[in-house]
Amino acid sequence: MRKSTKRLLGGLALAAGAAGALGAIIMKKEGGRGRRAKPVPNAWARPGMKVIFRAELMPGRDGSMRTFHVAKLLPSGRVLLDQVSGEHAENEFERAR
Repeated sequence: MRKSTKRLLGGLALAAGAAGALGAIIMKKEGGRGRRAKPVPNAWARPGMKVIFRAELMPGRDGSMRTFHVAKLLPSGRVLLDQVSGEHAENEFERAR
């Protein structure tokens, strides 16, 4: 191989490496927003879902009397329930099994 051909191939390899590095830097700055869908927040409850108050909060009532439907999920992570006043946090309810 002639010296000029080696220089040309070396220059092409160097340019390809630089272009790849530049592309990686641009993707890192953008955070890959173009490729991935918006992540769904990890919510412990959804509207319409049934939740059961812990027995310690409503003593003397069985599970069916402590069960309510979620009306709305608030941005703070708390919920509003049907037929119950006030906001309620996740730690007030039994864990799903």
